[in-house]
Amino acid sequence: MGDIVLPRRLFLWSMAAIYLAAFVSLYVQIPGLYGNEGLLPARWQLRYSGKPLEEQLLSSPTLLWLGPRLGLDTHTAMELLCLVGSALSLAAVLVEALRDSVVFFCLWALYLSLYQVSLDNLLLETGFLCILVAPLTIIRGSRGVREHDTVTFWLIRWLLFRLMFASGVVKLTSRCPTWWGLTALTYHYETQCIPTPLAWFVHQLPVWWQKLSVVATFVVEIAAPFLFFSPLRRLRLGAFYLQVLLQVLIILSGNYNFFNLLTLVLCLSLLDDQHVHFWLHSRLWSWLSYLLELAVWSLMIVATILCFDLQVDKKKNGISSRTAFTYHQFNQFLKTVTIPCIWIGVLSLLWEIIKAMFRCACVSGFLKRFFRTLQWIMFAAATAAMFAVSLVPFSYIEYDSNARLWPEVRQAYDHVDRFQLVNSYGLFRRMTGVGGRPEVVIEGSYDGIKWTEIEFMYKPGNLSAPPPYVAPHQPRLDWQMWFAALGTHTQAPWFTSLMYRLLQGKRDVIELIQTDVTQYPFHKQPPAYLRAHRYKYWFTEPKRWWRRVYDEEYYPTVHLGSTVLESMLSQYGLKDKSPPRRVSNITVAQAVRWVRSQVRGVPPHILIWTLMACSISFCLLKGLRNRNKEMPVTGEAAVAVNAQMKKSDDQQAVEEDEQEGEDSKEEDEVEEETVTDNKEDEAEK
Repeated sequence: MGDIVLPRRLFLWSMAAIYLAAFVSLYVQIPGLYGNEGLLPARWQLRYSGKPLEEQLLSSPTLLWLGPRLGLDTHTAMELLCLVGSALSLAAVLVEALRDSVVFFCLWALYLSLYQVSLDNLLLETGFLCILVAPLTIIRGSRGVREHDTVTFWLIRWLLFRLMFASGVVKLTSRCPTWWGLTALTYHYETQCIPTPLAWFVHQLPVWWQKLSVVATFVVEIAAPFLFFSPLRRLRLGAFYLQVLLQVLIILSGNYNFFNLLTLVLCLSLLDDQHVHFWLHSRLWSWLSYLLELAVWSLMIVATILCFDLQVDKKKNGISSRTAFTYHQFNQFLKTVTIPCIWIGVLSLLWEIIKAMFRCACVSGFLKRFFRTLQWIMFAAATAAMFAVSLVPFSYIEYDSNARLWPEVRQAYDHVDRFQLVNSYGLFRRMTGVGGRPEVVIEGSYDGIKWTEIEFMYKPGNLSAPPPYVAPHQPRLDWQMWFAALGTHTQAPWFTSLMYRLLQGKRDVIELIQTDVTQYPFHKQPPAYLRAHRYKYWFTEPKRWWRRVYDEEYYPTVHLGSTVLESMLSQYGLKDKSPPRRVSNITVAQAVRWVRSQVRGVPPHILIWTLMACSISFCLLKGLRNRNKEMPVTGEAAVAVNAQMKKSDDQQAVEEDEQEGEDSKEEDEVEEETVTDNKEDEAEK
């Protein structure tokens, strides 16, 4: 057996992970299985007879006997042991220093205590071997390789051999006609405890394939285990991959909790450092990464095809599609994934925090490490707090998940909600404009007979005007006009104020509609009357971009002083009754007004594009300039630079020698003075 440092580390980490799965899996089922009102109450199996604790532990070794002495019933004691085991195994998964003999002894003792009411032999046996395999870090403080490590790790290989070989042998010693007739797998997939979806497909394979699979099973379980002890390394590795293949196929076709995962962990005893290094540093690892990425994308493509029933439509020379799932199915999917999404975020954040902590611990210098750690604590706490608070609006997507959030998180969210630190998002929750895009068109008139449409800069209006490019500018009035068209004007009180300001001819409001005021049809004189209608718009051929159909009146005809307009202004509190304010003439106010005068009349999107283009150009030029400075010198110039550098180095060396000579001379003088002083002191004595 070669060096087994890496396989042993993988083994111990995997065992900690399996312990975690086992404790958590049991914990969630304790009330229904072993609770006081469960199927098999644990108190029935642990009768407190009043015997001394030592006798009880010898008769039935379990820490549950300590429950009454701690004031706990059996049900509560079981849950406590599960929680302690889960926390300890999770810590061992995250921290390598805790994958220690003492920790694995505690995990084994905890699971043994639960074994009295929930049986699982293989995990207990493997867990006890972990006590021997794991280093004694907590007491010795060293994780170095020990001379007996290969001996204790061999016990894992021996357990794997016993497990696999016995599994193959009993199939034949039982004299079962299906195993002897090689037809067992023609029944297995549909008769196993909990089949997987893949089991249905495997069951459809032809009989000859099923019989051949039985043959392969016998070879892997009976013949291959002898190769575990082969002195030839490649034979052991071949046996390893055969066992892995069998266990993976079983995992894909059946649900057997963590049993097959535990068997895969036992298979690590067949590896050595050389082969693990081959995984980590060879091209095989890269190819496996590529295959994993390809599998993920393929899964997404297949899921898309199934969920939306994508099919080639030969009649229409296209691809037909439809939603192949119901609302109820999607709602169930949402209930299933919302909470796991939160936990994925928790684990991901926790991983980043731990990595940052270790980076802080590796900083050299006590003070620097101390201050970096303080920064890590503050920013990690702030990040965790923001993440926790954001869970409230995130979980709005599913009511039941939102209701299951911790009350403390809700209280924290209520405290910071006023600051809009976190929000809920859901773009295009419902698709609007299915029967045509609604648009509000404002019309003005001087006489109430001849009406002229008021065209906005960005939103659709003119049927011949193409849609513009305005990003990253956000024309807020045009946006609000889109929202206003979805309802009535009473749902948008600001629309009344817009009509009022246009009747007054306010320039600042007009510039929201047309930056170039001359394009506004009533720029010389405000209209006497205004009204608004709603139309339905659709795209059409490029020569005439839009077509529209009249829908209904959106806002009645109004004029300054009309009863309808005055009542609406009063109802919405839009009339400013305070007297006009005086214009400030201080320097700052004048400067602000000057800047405004310089940009007035420039379309906002053009202004933004210009500033961005100038900024990008400046950065590019600056980058090119720095690059030219860093370019290496070549040819004769390089020779001259090297000569100058050499001359400087020689001169610096001479100066250093002279300085050292002066320093040594000063030291000699000091020594002479010291000797003279000593002699004078002796003469005085």
